[in-house]
Amino acid sequence: MPFTLSVNGKTTTVDVPADMPLLWVIRDVLNLKGTKFGCGVGQCGACTVNINGRAQRSCQTPVSAAKGPITTIEGLSADGNHPLQQAWMEVDVPQCGYCQAGQIMSANALLSQNPKPTDDQITSAMTGNICRCGTYLRIRQAIHRAAAIAANRPTQTARVGAAE
Repeated sequence: MPFTLSVNGKTTTVDVPADMPLLWVIRDVLNLKGTKFGCGVGQCGACTVNINGRAQRSCQTPVSAAKGPITTIEGLSADGNHPLQQAWMEVDVPQCGYCQAGQIMSANALLSQNPKPTDDQITSAMTGNICRCGTYLRIRQAIHRAAAIAANRPTQTARVGAAE
């Protein structure tokens, strides 16, 4: 069955079963490999993408339910200059890196709704994104750093939460 999706600002039509998880559409049909398969049951957060600006587990979202613009890690910035990507590098967040795309996409959804979150708000928003390497303190620090980077940028298109 054909579905028209807006992924990273581009409209595309995919001919897949209605119950196919969005994760497999993104990875196998659209060939965007940044979104990772982790647990397959929506518990680890590795597959997180933004749909309508909200963090969603793509392994548990059927393509038929994906209504609105979808942003994957590839859609944040073509050259890595998104505030979250910059902050992740500055703070040296990743160890193995496997969960980081999902972590960043959850952080992006948070910062699009709350550009200056508290530690408690970060903890709440990031609950369910599991990092086996335990980089949670650096993730929190990077989210605060991304908020500061975005606050100092002159244009709205460069703000955190916006796909660039």
